[in-house]
Amino acid sequence: MYQIYPVRGADLEIVPQVSAGPLPDAVAGLAHLYRNGPAPLPAESHPRQRWLRANMVASADGAASLAGKSRGLSGPGDKMVFTVLRSLADLILVGAGTARAERYRPAQTAGLWAQLRPAGAPPPPIAVVTASLNVDPQSALFTGAADDARTIVITTTDAPSDRKAAIARHATIIEAGHHRVDMTHAVTELVRRGYGHILCEGGPTLLGQLADAGLIDDLCLTTSPVLAAGPAGRIVSSPPASSAAAVTAELTLAHVLADESFLISRYLRKH
Repeated sequence: MYQIYPVRGADLEIVPQVSAGPLPDAVAGLAHLYRNGPAPLPAESHPRQRWLRANMVASADGAASLAGKSRGLSGPGDKMVFTVLRSLADLILVGAGTARAERYRPAQTAGLWAQLRPAGAPPPPIAVVTASLNVDPQSALFTGAADDARTIVITTTDAPSDRKAAIARHATIIEAGHHRVDMTHAVTELVRRGYGHILCEGGPTLLGQLADAGLIDDLCLTTSPVLAAGPAGRIVSSPPASSAAAVTAELTLAHVLADESFLISRYLRKH
């Protein structure tokens, strides 16, 4: 893997799995690339510094998944970036549909580069967005989370109270909005709780809600050398009622990496 924009950089050796000990030069190089650039929003806009990054993969023709899952589009370099981005995050945000399809589990220390995290920091908790609370409270995502990285469920005040009670046995519940989740409220509450660096891993509906609210600061997009065709949607999906003017955001290309025929790009939003 190597950088092709803005300038040709040194090759970054693919590191297939996380390990303890000295940080590999390639991982340190990626961490520098993905740390370089973000500027906090003005203090008057948010009580603490906030940076919301989305990490997605798409086929060459724009499909966000193969057979309903994104993992079939990934490659070694993309997986390496995935571990670095998770290691840099305070919290991982995901939609309930993606959590079910990809069989999400809590992030584990063994899957993170501890050298990129504050000393003694727990793994980033998973925060699941679901207005209907259509999740299994007995799944490993909830029962397998450590006490210091308890799974968070972001829902509405109108969500069924019996489901809230069942989920609350193993997860922390945040109510944001009434009939549908208010993502601005949700992100503000996460930041208030100390999760300033949020990594969103999808899916398209959740990214659409974040885009509608103007909350995406950073888009990390891997383009897979696959023609997927079929019915799969794009990486961002908004309801038909959304205004095109409301969701349009101008982006700046920060860098592009190449891993074989994969392109791994990072875009920053112009605030």
